[in-house]
Amino acid sequence: MTLKVDDIPNPTPAQLAELPREIGFVPSVNSRPQTLTAGQIEQYNAQGYLLPFDGLDADEARELRAFFDGVLAAFIELGRTSYSINTAHLRFARIYDLVQHPKIVDAVSDLLGDNVVCWGSHFFCKMPRDGKSVPWHQDSTYWPLSPTKTVTVWLAIDDADPENANMKFIPRSHLHGLIDYDLSQDANTVLDLAVQNPHSYGEGEVDVQLKAGQFSMHSDLLLHGSEANPSDRRRCGLTIRYAAADVTTWYDWHKKGFVVRGKNTSGQWDAPGKPSH
Repeated sequence: MTLKVDDIPNPTPAQLAELPREIGFVPSVNSRPQTLTAGQIEQYNAQGYLLPFDGLDADEARELRAFFDGVLAAFIELGRTSYSINTAHLRFARIYDLVQHPKIVDAVSDLLGDNVVCWGSHFFCKMPRDGKSVPWHQDSTYWPLSPTKTVTVWLAIDDADPENANMKFIPRSHLHGLIDYDLSQDANTVLDLAVQNPHSYGEGEVDVQLKAGQFSMHSDLLLHGSEANPSDRRRCGLTIRYAAADVTTWYDWHKKGFVVRGKNTSGQWDAPGKPSH
């Protein structure tokens, strides 16, 4: 039977609260990293993020942007929004291959270990002057995963900088476990949950400035967000979610993930394979 990606449910906050999740930052321990330096691993553990990394060369970045332009046009024609292109690795063969890119997986595996799955991918595309902001949040708030050992890669499709509302991090906020949040009533936000007083949990803000083809990495517990894009330039990035393969999940989310490095040590992850198109 063909997997219908949109049929995989997103649990409600109440459903998530009932799950026996282990929530707390799991430091990376790696005495022999292959791509990162010992200093970078120390920084990730202390600050919750790393950037920038060169992922795609110029030709690969141009090809990916052209691919996304076509996908975006098709989704808009179907009445969808620029933020609705999720679980892209199970929709498009091009993205299924991309999430296995050696430059990306090599860096991620230095943080997560020898056995890594990719279970998520989502284009976050801010159109010029679209008025939508992303409130301060932790990724793990939304996910039925345990323990919290996911690294999010943010791969720039377009150049991202303060002018077109780059993402921002709050360093060290990943060390507070799951932070309380409120339900947002703002129609101009992309997400419906927002952390109040986010700066009380860390040290200032860091602009995630990236050139097309570069990527950042951050912990699933790190506070991040972005303002509305006031410019005439689009700002698109592909978020790719990687987890240690021993992470377990609920609500059929195991159907989203597949092994990109090593073995399926939890035995759960069983995405149906590469899409046909």
